[in-house]
Amino acid sequence: IKTDNQVSGKYFAHIIKEVMFDLEESKYQNAELRLSIYGRSRDEWDKLAKWAVSHKVHSNNVRWLVQVPRLFDVYRTKKQLANFQEMLENIFLPLFEATIHPASHPELHLFLEHVDGFDSVDDESKPEHRIFNQDSPLPGTWVEEDNPPYSYYLYYMYANMTVLNHLRRKRGFHTFVLRPHCGEAGPIHHLVSAFMLSENISHGLLLRKAPVLQYLYYLAQIGIAMSPLSNNSLFLSYHRNPLPEYLSRGLVVSLSTDDPLQFHFTKEPLMEEYSIATQVWKLSSCDMCELARNSVLMSGFSHKVKSYWLGPSYLKEGSEGNDIRRTNVPDIRVSYRFETLCQELTLITQAVQTAELETIQEEDSLTMSSSLGTQ
Repeated sequence: IKTDNQVSGKYFAHIIKEVMFDLEESKYQNAELRLSIYGRSRDEWDKLAKWAVSHKVHSNNVRWLVQVPRLFDVYRTKKQLANFQEMLENIFLPLFEATIHPASHPELHLFLEHVDGFDSVDDESKPEHRIFNQDSPLPGTWVEEDNPPYSYYLYYMYANMTVLNHLRRKRGFHTFVLRPHCGEAGPIHHLVSAFMLSENISHGLLLRKAPVLQYLYYLAQIGIAMSPLSNNSLFLSYHRNPLPEYLSRGLVVSLSTDDPLQFHFTKEPLMEEYSIATQVWKLSSCDMCELARNSVLMSGFSHKVKSYWLGPSYLKEGSEGNDIRRTNVPDIRVSYRFETLCQELTLITQAVQTAELETIQEEDSLTMSSSLGTQ
C-alpha cells in the first residue's frame, strides 16, 4: 500500500477515504495519520502532494504527520545518496521553496495546510556505532555507510524545522512540530534528545527505567502517546506497560493506535485500545476522559477544533480551562493536576535559589578570608 506505485496510489487513496468517511460518520473521533518521506530524491514531496490532491484525500477529521525513516545507511549503501546533507536537502528544500514561492509548488502548498508535523521512525533497538558530539562530522561530510545516531537525526530535523517555522510564521502560514517515536526500545539517551527537541513523543516505555527523566517529562508536561497493544506484540507485555503509573503520576499521556492493521481486530482500533485498557487496568471514567482530553491537547488540530472539543477556554491553566460539559473531566481532577505541578515547580525553583545563595555565600567567605590573610 503506497502513494507512489504503478496505479499511482489509487488503492491506498480509496482505503484512506473509507477511513475518513467512517470518522465523519462517527462524529466523535479525529485521526492523525502518517505518510512517509524518505529523503532519497528531491521530488518525493511533489509526488506525495500530487497523490493527495488528485485523489482528493482530505477530511476535516484527519490531519497528517510526515514520518521520516532513519534509513540513511541503506540509501548510502545503495549509492542513492552521496552524504547526509543530500538527504536533509531532499526532505526540507521543497518545503522552503513552497513556503517562499507557493506558486512554484501549488499542490505541495495545498497539501502542507493539512500537515501537523514530523515524526522520526525506525527500530530503536539497532546498535549505534557513533556518538553525536562536537567532533561528529557535519551532514555534508557524513559519507560513511554507518547510520548516524538517533540524536544526530533529531537535531538536524529540529534545526531545519526551526528555521522553516520562523519563515512560515513570517509568511502567515501554520508551523510544524516534531513528534518522534522515542523510548520504545534502545538506549535511554534517545529520551534525553527528545526531551530537549520534541513537542511530544510516541511510546516512551523506557521512562519507567529512568526516574529522573520521567520527572523531567512530568515537569515539562511533554505529551506521550502510548500504544499498549502494539507494545504487547513487539516489546513489552500488556501487564508490564507503565501507562497507568504515568497517568497516576500526572504525566501527559494518551492512548494511540500503532499499525492497526497488524495489531487490532475490529473496525474501531482506538476503541479497542480504550476498552482493553479500561478492563485490564480498571480505569475509572474520569481516567478515560482525562486520557481523551490529553489526546486532544497533544494533537495538531487547529485552535478552532480544539475549542469545539474542549471548550473556548481550554488554553487557561487549571480548572478555569476545563469545560466539564465537553471534557467530562471533573474540575477537582484538573485542579489537582495543576496545583501538584505548581508545587513541584516551586520546590525545584526554591532548591535552585537556595543552592545559588549558598554558592554566593561560600565565595564571599573565601574572598573575605583571602583579604584578611593578605592584611
